[in-house]
Amino acid sequence: MVRRVLLIDDDASFCELAAEGLKSHGFDVAWHTTSAQGFASLKSGNFDVVLTDIQLEGTNGLEFCAALAASDPDVPVVVMTAFGSMDSAIGAIRAGAYDYATKPLALDALSVVLERASSHRRLREELSQLNERLKLSELPNLIGNSAAMTRIAAFVSRIAASDAGVLITGDSGTGKELVAQAIHERSGRKGPFLAINCAAIPETLIESELFGHARGAFTDAHASRTGMFVAASGGTLLLDEIGDLPFAMQSKLLRALQERSVRPLGESREVPFDVRIIAATNRDLESDVEDKRFREDLYYRINVFRVDVPPLRSRGHDVLLLAQHFLARAAARTGKEVRSISLRAAERLLSYEWPGNVRELENCIERAVALAHYDELTLEDLPSEIAAHQTQMIFPDAELPSELPTMQTVEDRYIESTLKAVGGNKTQAAKILGLDRRTLYRKLARLGVASVGSVAEQDEEPEVVN
Repeated sequence: MVRRVLLIDDDASFCELAAEGLKSHGFDVAWHTTSAQGFASLKSGNFDVVLTDIQLEGTNGLEFCAALAASDPDVPVVVMTAFGSMDSAIGAIRAGAYDYATKPLALDALSVVLERASSHRRLREELSQLNERLKLSELPNLIGNSAAMTRIAAFVSRIAASDAGVLITGDSGTGKELVAQAIHERSGRKGPFLAINCAAIPETLIESELFGHARGAFTDAHASRTGMFVAASGGTLLLDEIGDLPFAMQSKLLRALQERSVRPLGESREVPFDVRIIAATNRDLESDVEDKRFREDLYYRINVFRVDVPPLRSRGHDVLLLAQHFLARAAARTGKEVRSISLRAAERLLSYEWPGNVRELENCIERAVALAHYDELTLEDLPSEIAAHQTQMIFPDAELPSELPTMQTVEDRYIESTLKAVGGNKTQAAKILGLDRRTLYRKLARLGVASVGSVAEQDEEPEVVN
């Protein structure tokens, strides 16, 4: 995409030379020799960045710079000043300029500054658009406009009215429970949405929590208790971290799902339930089935529909949409007048990899709002590991032929990086890599990755969205 530059300098010969040089660097340049012409062009044209000399005949450089910045705040201004006139450059930046360049100009360095400035403008526009999209979001729990989240929102709308089981997979912190809530809210069910973390309940208590118990069924059972299946009657029950459910309990859960009834501990009667069951996990259940850690029949019972929630690092500018959502919520809760995110902070939020996913982003923004001194979050408000983050490559650039990695090394590193990015989920990794699962397992075996082996291919796969 060609960037449009408005050049203002009272030396016509300089303008012609600079415009020609910038054109060779991929810019489309319009130029004028007076401030009045520059203002008129800025108002009538669509420019990505303004490049102006701070010393124009008959004008006050700082006032002119401030007027340009105020005329169209979304268009960044880069000022040119003679080498050694740093006071002028600093004054211009204080007056609203985005950056400065010194004369005589080095076109390579100037093109970098102009590209960065135009990217700055695009990011500002993106933030504004994201805020509008946030207001218009059809499914408030599913915030995001990335291709993956758009597919998930559409899939949720399609399956919500069904009573069939749903399996939601994804890394910790990606928002699996929010997807489950969105399904419930679209389902039309009048009962409650309840969630239980199967990994957080001791093995000795999980059956009582799910199915309930009668008074005196075990020590400390001083009163009867209704289990989650019955308590959620008419609504939806989320079995979070179902992959951590004890193996012995899996068969009891399977029976309950098949019979649509539960038997509370200490009771001889069956209690029917009318509940939509949604399961969620950050584990690779297919591998667990192969390794006999998870029942195959239960896996297919809960996996009628499947939703793979992507990690935040693969969702692009959804990071900013979520950040703005968390900012508004935290500001309302704390009463702080914080309304926006600075562009430098937004750039760093986009470049960070978010190993803790949406949960980490939410904590980051809540912390930043608490520390903020202004009406926008700045780079200094972000945690140090995020503010100082630099993007890393899979392998470093090599300067000597002897340092270049082999193709096998590149492939191995890419496979390991992909597997790490999806939290060890081999099914997702295979899709990203464009490999079938058998081929991926062979490559992982060569790399010495644990828990790999053959997988029996199924004739039918559940409907999946990712």
